[in-house]
Amino acid sequence: MFGLGMPELIVILVIIVIIFGAGKLPEIGSGIGKGIKNFKDATKKEEKSKKIEDDDSKGDSQA
Repeated sequence: MFGLGMPELIVILVIIVIIFGAGKLPEIGSGIGKGIKNFKDATKKEEKSKKIEDDDSKGDSQA
């Protein structure tokens, strides 16, 4: 993963804890998780709408 090993990831984690504090980390993680979930939901809806449009256009051309 980007050439990062375990020691580098530990250093990054320690820096994040120092900057934000241990109390804020669950809130930050929760916010990131919700953002990722919303992004996935939005992309799934977009894929479904494109598939429906493609199916509709194929059905219209065959009629």
